[in-house]
Amino acid sequence: MEVKNKITIVTGGGSGIGAATAKLFAQHGAKVVVADINLESATETVAAITKAGGEAIALKTNVAKHEQVQEMVQQTVAHFGQLNVLVNNAGLGPKEMKKTGDYELDDWDIVIKVNQTGVFYGMKYALQQMMKQGGGVIVNIASLAGLKASVNNISYAASKFAVVGMTKAAALEYASKNIRINAVCPGYTESALLDQLLAARPDMETILKAHIPMRRFGQPEEIAEAVVWLASDTTKFITGQTIVLDGGTQL
Repeated sequence: MEVKNKITIVTGGGSGIGAATAKLFAQHGAKVVVADINLESATETVAAITKAGGEAIALKTNVAKHEQVQEMVQQTVAHFGQLNVLVNNAGLGPKEMKKTGDYELDDWDIVIKVNQTGVFYGMKYALQQMMKQGGGVIVNIASLAGLKASVNNISYAASKFAVVGMTKAAALEYASKNIRINAVCPGYTESALLDQLLAARPDMETILKAHIPMRRFGQPEEIAEAVVWLASDTTKFITGQTIVLDGGTQL
């Protein structure tokens, strides 16, 4: 996977899939900006990267605020000179999973703001920079919940279906501009979001694994492999696609 010296932003890079992705990019020679609303966790990811011999910086960024996303891109370019890859990974789930009629308005608002609008902000400002440079790659982290029904989780499903649609729309717009935009759709993957889901009831882990043909959850590093592959020069003819990593759940 050829990403050496590519300047890469990973949002939500302080933990889970984001941290695994940031570390894998650095392992393959990319220079990484680890952006996260939690600066401490972003700094921990950067420390792990630098300890392993990579190059990275941490930026405190709330993707729900467009000014901060714009500043994230500006600071990246100011520090490294350009932006080659953006991974829109930052995301969250609702505080409470409820049926649509009982869903909390606050949960709807924050999930849509971060998961959907935050991805739009990231693409908007990254695309402006990539157009100036003459090219780039964006990888959006969607979800299996963006491809099939997800009960008691209307805001998350709506946001992830939107990410898939936005990926395809933007990919079509910029395909002739040397800018590729793809998405990955993880199934149940070891993360804070999964921990929150498992806490809903004692037998939830057994229930979920029963629906996964591989009978296990995905690992953040496995998702990271697909992200880095899509961002690499190996995949120059791939754009507007959604790569599903779910252990066969969708079959």
